[in-house]
Amino acid sequence: MSLETATESSEFSRWRRYLWPVHKYELKKLVPMLLIFFFISFDYNVLRTLKDALLVTAKSSGAEVIPFVKVWGVFPGAVIMTVFYAWLSNRLRSETVFYIIISIFLTYFAIFTFILYPIRDIIHPHQLADYLQDVLPPGFKGLIAMGRYWSFTLFYVMSELWSSTVLAVLFWGFANQVTKISEAKRFYGLFGVGANLSGIFAGQASVFCSSITQHENILPFSNDPWHQSLILMVSMILISGFITLFLFRWLNQSVLTDKRYYDPVYVKSEGEAKGKLSIRQSISCLLNSKYFFNIAIIVVSYNLVINLTEVVWKHHVKELYPDPNAYTAYMNNIVSIIGLIATVSSLFVSGNAIRKFGWTFTALITPVLVIVTSLGFFLFLFLNHSTPDTVITLMGISPLALVVFCGSAQNILYRGAKYSVFDATKEMAFVPLEPEKKLIGKAAIDGVGSRLGKSGGSVIHQSFLILFASLTTSAPYIAVVLLVVLVVWVIAVRKLGKQFNVFMGTPEEKTVPSLVEPSIDSARGSNLRLDPHLIQEQQVV
Repeated sequence: MSLETATESSEFSRWRRYLWPVHKYELKKLVPMLLIFFFISFDYNVLRTLKDALLVTAKSSGAEVIPFVKVWGVFPGAVIMTVFYAWLSNRLRSETVFYIIISIFLTYFAIFTFILYPIRDIIHPHQLADYLQDVLPPGFKGLIAMGRYWSFTLFYVMSELWSSTVLAVLFWGFANQVTKISEAKRFYGLFGVGANLSGIFAGQASVFCSSITQHENILPFSNDPWHQSLILMVSMILISGFITLFLFRWLNQSVLTDKRYYDPVYVKSEGEAKGKLSIRQSISCLLNSKYFFNIAIIVVSYNLVINLTEVVWKHHVKELYPDPNAYTAYMNNIVSIIGLIATVSSLFVSGNAIRKFGWTFTALITPVLVIVTSLGFFLFLFLNHSTPDTVITLMGISPLALVVFCGSAQNILYRGAKYSVFDATKEMAFVPLEPEKKLIGKAAIDGVGSRLGKSGGSVIHQSFLILFASLTTSAPYIAVVLLVVLVVWVIAVRKLGKQFNVFMGTPEEKTVPSLVEPSIDSARGSNLRLDPHLIQEQQVV
């Protein structure tokens, strides 16, 4: 039995090992990290529904605009942000980079809300868009709406980049740098709890903002109920962002200076890592390492799947709730339920499943759940369009309401799995690597890989929209593509699981790589190595 396991057994009761496997001295490090993750995730959850409500419910727009924005806006934006992040990291300390990037996002959201949105009718080219809508085929409706509401499009892009840059690269890069593997097994599931609780709070706070402005003007400088809701929600985002900056500063100045929480002896100096970080190196490392390549396949597959299904679902939600405040209220109630489901999953499933059944079993939960829920969603979608009268007779509700309900249930379940088991297993895959490789791998996979998945799904949607003119008629082809992606996802999880088990020396693998300079992909000459800190932990028995 390892020293860590023996200590856990003596200090933790049975229930505490399941729910709160944290030593008392670790609270000073864990609590501020949990709060930082909570507030960053709070902003993410508010932005996730706000960006859709702005763009999807706008006049002459719809869910068809989403694929075009993700290809021609979000993906280029992700590449630019990754290059900018690499440029900053090569010149400044990681702590300073954190402050700069978050400040840029918060500044933009304030400018949009208080300057650009009030003059939207002046700056949007409605006359040109109306002309293009008359002369171009119906399949180009989404592209036209993207240009018509260019300021909404930019807000959508910045909101999407918050998740890939701030949540995935900044926070998780920081967490992987300062968290030992022994802590990661216990902490990462709890991080999921913090993020998922933020979804509950963000959803209900946004519902409150949407409902209160429908009945009265609570702000003296605007008579538009939707603008008032926008101001209130963005104000919450700004406050959460400032709290995040304060907590991050305190953590770096008062906690991580203690070697019990972070010992720089086992981490390469920032200067070494910074000097080598570049976007070309990041992509090259991803392509030349089977380990990173499998992680990238998993991330791309998830984002492909969620983009393929969500666009179809949001199209039907917009038809059921065309008013932006009603749309926002419904979607934020979904966010709250997702947060509740994901919180329970983080507490009782993710950490315990990893400890009891291993990494591979836990990582397979998400794709299997997506397979089951997608079958149900597309089945009801096809039934509703082929035999709507039969559905009304059997179910007693309108076909549109039933499709929205099934899509909502699907979204709740697989997003709940994503925020608990998927994120925990994905981030654990980075922990055994040395700090420089963590930085490079996360920049390539989370900064570009996740956007590539969403953009890939959007390219598929665009192609089908141009060919078939609507999301409804292209749905059967989307279902076929979805099935292929899910199969590839499962294969990548199994391959990565074998590599991860070799790294960790778990019972699934009898042969442990050499601890002198173990290679993930020696056949290709990859120079990825285990973190020296991890090596010392494995030797404590």
